[in-house]
Amino acid sequence: MLKTATPVLLISAALTLFGCKAKSVNPDITQTHTEAKLIGVIAPKGLSETHNDLTIGCETLDRDYADYHQYKEYLSQLGIRKIRLQAGWAKTEKVKGVYDFAWLDSIIDDAVSRGLEPWLETSYGNPIYEGGGAHMLFADWPTSEEALSAWDRWVEAMAVRYKGKVHEWEIWNEPDLNKSFREDPRPFVDLTIRTAEIIRRVDPEAKIAGFAWAVWRPKVFMDCMGMIRDAGKLHLLDWITYHFYPYRPEDMYKNVESMRDSLRCFSSDIVLRQGESGAPSKGHLGGALSKYDWTEVSQAKWDLRRMVSDRGRDIPSTVFCISDMNYFKGRDTIKTKNVKGLLETDDDNRVIRPKQAFFAVQNLVSVWNQMGQATGSDSITVENEGSFSTYAFVNAEGLHSFVVWDDADPPVDAVETRPASVIFRGGRFRKPVCVDIRTGNVYEIPCERHASDWTFTVPVYDSPMLIINKGSLTFNRRWRQ
Repeated sequence: MLKTATPVLLISAALTLFGCKAKSVNPDITQTHTEAKLIGVIAPKGLSETHNDLTIGCETLDRDYADYHQYKEYLSQLGIRKIRLQAGWAKTEKVKGVYDFAWLDSIIDDAVSRGLEPWLETSYGNPIYEGGGAHMLFADWPTSEEALSAWDRWVEAMAVRYKGKVHEWEIWNEPDLNKSFREDPRPFVDLTIRTAEIIRRVDPEAKIAGFAWAVWRPKVFMDCMGMIRDAGKLHLLDWITYHFYPYRPEDMYKNVESMRDSLRCFSSDIVLRQGESGAPSKGHLGGALSKYDWTEVSQAKWDLRRMVSDRGRDIPSTVFCISDMNYFKGRDTIKTKNVKGLLETDDDNRVIRPKQAFFAVQNLVSVWNQMGQATGSDSITVENEGSFSTYAFVNAEGLHSFVVWDDADPPVDAVETRPASVIFRGGRFRKPVCVDIRTGNVYEIPCERHASDWTFTVPVYDSPMLIINKGSLTFNRRWRQ
């Protein structure tokens, strides 16, 4: 039986690896209970050392529920290259025809100077115009002729202003949650087309994501894509994004694969992109998944399970989000604090500290490229009873790695492992070791080889364990943030 997580264990391993001295675990992480021999801790990689297609959410800045300048230093430490921003029409144009981009300039200019790549979402509406919609979740978009003309001018002004700095765009956030959309999606489809055409006219090289679906409704999806096809405008979109939040993260992929199959009916060029998803660190506050009990440990596990599952399916992945968001400051659908952030913040948007999920995601980013290309899971068998997620990868040298975790239930606060016998057929490994991605700890594990088939004894629990070649990893002498 799994045990409840104990307080953080402040332990170190007096070991020698690559001539290094003692390896210290991260004291800010609840340590995993395992009999495996600790041999080191992977080194976090900052932005200058990473290359990936991951995105970290920096949303709600348009409504001041978070503050970019309070957390910007942590973005470089995390190692994720892309950030998702909401452009905030109502925050920029408070007087008709007068734009004040200073707030957004300060964010985009700082992000670009750090080597970050912003993708900018054109939302929400602007109530200074009759029929201009509102600036919050579930809000209406512009519908009147005056508001639509003003929308067009704002979008064009942004596209011109940020050309060369912003290369990726998204049109609106979760429009399918809007009552008007459910009644008739055509006006929003028309808004998508007109917005994409403006951005493309200004920047022909821009990449554009459409829809940001919150719920999978196959017929509505097919109807909307059919409208775009019939208008001859499919070429305007590079991605379709989705935001799914199941309690057990693996439960989303039936819908994701259905969505991907539906998308192929219209285009082989448009890519499915995971645009927003994450777990809270406390239960019963605000936003998706808030009705469940959560801890920092279960939050970290959920984020990792979903990100690795995306990686195994070649889906560009986004973490929602970098910091907690104070929704209670506005008149939004969510009325309290949304604690899906990797950073804990106070009621004035100031960062208190990184949560355990911050370090867990940082660890995953540090091994992201070293894992190699996804090859599916047909080569992997877990001989133990139960339900397991497994994904195999191969790097440029032809060496394999794989991840495994117990996926039977949603993640919990327990950290007890059990040994599992995992067979990898047709594998190439060189001094394989086991990485507990959540903690960053690296362990020796028993393995046997018979021709090209390998059998590993892996300490498994409900968080991803990575089996990878020791030479692919960078170790620290001791933990550093």
